[in-house]
Amino acid sequence: MLNHIVLMGRLTRDPELRYTQSGTPVASFRLAVDRDFGNRETGEKQTDFIDVVAWRQTGEFVSKFFAKGSMAVVSGRLQVRDWQDREGNKRTTAEVVAENIYFGDSKKSRDGGDVSGFRSSAPSEFDGARTKAPAFQEIDEADGELPF
Repeated sequence: MLNHIVLMGRLTRDPELRYTQSGTPVASFRLAVDRDFGNRETGEKQTDFIDVVAWRQTGEFVSKFFAKGSMAVVSGRLQVRDWQDREGNKRTTAEVVAENIYFGDSKKSRDGGDVSGFRSSAPSEFDGARTKAPAFQEIDEADGELPF
């Protein structure tokens, strides 16, 4: 059986980092995710608000580098759990347990700069200047051999 989910959205609040009694870090936040389709009458897209929990280093990472409004790509599994509220009523909660979290926007847009393109780059080594791709070259068909 497979339980894998990938979401891309914006944080609705700063991640809340807490620690269990044994000292394990856990961060929780909510992700606003737009649906791919819109309302039939208005064409307006609807948004789902999804709770996410990140444990250990992933939780520390998200609490350090993400804030309210940050675009994030979350990869993990869907978990449904039952619990009791203060009045003793049974409740059910669905949440995503994050295994990996990636930046969903460029460093420039996170810092308030240019937001011209989407680029996912968790490691900071990709935050340098963009390089131009080499131009295409025409192949002389008379040669008869391909260059690869």
